[in-house]
Amino acid sequence: MSYSVGQVAGFAGVTVRTLHHYDDIGLLVPSERSHAGHRRYGDADLDRLQQILFYRELGFPLDEVAALLDDQATGKADPRAHLRRQHELLTARIEKLQKMAAAVEQAMEARKMGINLTPEERFEVFGDKDPEQYAEEAEQRWGGTEAYAETQRRAASYTKDDWKRMQAEVADWGERYTALMAAGEPPTGEAAMDMAEEHRQHICGWFYDCPYDMHVGLAEMYVSDERFKAFYDSMRAGLAEHLKEAITANAARHGA
Repeated sequence: MSYSVGQVAGFAGVTVRTLHHYDDIGLLVPSERSHAGHRRYGDADLDRLQQILFYRELGFPLDEVAALLDDQATGKADPRAHLRRQHELLTARIEKLQKMAAAVEQAMEARKMGINLTPEERFEVFGDKDPEQYAEEAEQRWGGTEAYAETQRRAASYTKDDWKRMQAEVADWGERYTALMAAGEPPTGEAAMDMAEEHRQHICGWFYDCPYDMHVGLAEMYVSDERFKAFYDSMRAGLAEHLKEAITANAARHGA
């Protein structure tokens, strides 16, 4: 059974021109010719073409592909070793593609969240933490709100330096709030309420307009949602509850 160059091109998903080129350079010379001199490919030729396409998919240049296949054909390479090599190459390729897919997924989520940073910048800013970890949940909970839309709009404009400055502000605020608690300041005192107001202004400045009633709602979430509670309590045990009371007192102070 033999096949024309057009048939083989159709089987393999390559162009006739490609097969002609492979013949011209001696990479895949058809085993037969018709009476009219046309190329005819047998089963062994198709097997070789399959191997060529395998290595080409992995990025091997044609001269290296030729050397690999010629070693196999002349018995210089053990067929089992050749298969093991292919398996290793495929495994490495799969791992690389999986990493690429994960990077693309993260980039898609970052665009969705409005975080416009390169992978290197994202690692520098966030380390091994994923800023989009709760992106889907956030969209489900607040996706239709003006605050969510405003957060998306602002985040899309932030540079690496903006994110790092924001993080520095949070860290500085946390250190000062921790010191306030260590000094025994009550959550309803002026110092704690001033820190609560600074917390609200941080949200307004970086993300969205946060009126006092909305801030009180956030404070409730800081103690009811274990993730937020863990974040604030990691600064100092009991900080989430202390902050909640300070936010509530600050809102009352401003007539909300």
